[in-house]
Amino acid sequence: MILMWILFILIVGMVVYALVRGKRITPLGIPPEDTALDILKKRYARGEIKKEEFEQMKHDLQD
Repeated sequence: MILMWILFILIVGMVVYALVRGKRITPLGIPPEDTALDILKKRYARGEIKKEEFEQMKHDLQD
């Protein structure tokens, strides 16, 4: 009976651990920094760069 409770607690703990690890948040609660592609997309969305520049930079990052 006690063994079943220990097993249940371990399974619940593993599920909680998997859910926490799946989020994109560091242990201190700070969101991770944006990737280069994220920054590029934001610059394009703000109108800082033109479509041709965006496409070229995106191509350069993906190579």
